[in-house]
Amino acid sequence: MSLFSMFKSDKGDQMTAHKAFAIALLYTMAADGEMDPEEVGHLLSVIGGERGKGGSIGVGANNQALLNAAMKYTRTHSHEQFLTEATPVLTTAQRLCILMNLVDSALADGEAEPEEREFFDKVQKAFGISDEDFRPYFQVLMMKNDRGVFL
Repeated sequence: MSLFSMFKSDKGDQMTAHKAFAIALLYTMAADGEMDPEEVGHLLSVIGGERGKGGSIGVGANNQALLNAAMKYTRTHSHEQFLTEATPVLTTAQRLCILMNLVDSALADGEAEPEEREFFDKVQKAFGISDEDFRPYFQVLMMKNDRGVFL
């Protein structure tokens, strides 16, 4: 199995690193009560998109089952349940990757809403990643998402 094909099997109810990734992104996107187009675009960029009939872009076929399972999970589990279940199955690298993508998703529409920041703080604490350890990643993401440099 290649590294790129390992995510194609994330279709069941078992918590996997890739499922945790998708679930965390969905919780972040929904934290402020709305899913902005920029956040959906970010989700598609990291989960994988596919051009459909008529030119619309949606979740790629290989990851539709993953997204469906993640959406089902977010409707039936609290943030706390998610963090309790997901944290033990994730490596430090996977935890950092999820945290970086949560920041990127929260900033996708130009501003991290208070609810998104609150969820991020819960995840960061549960994952055991200190502010000091995450600061270099955060600074790069802030720079990446600062569109003001073009004005």
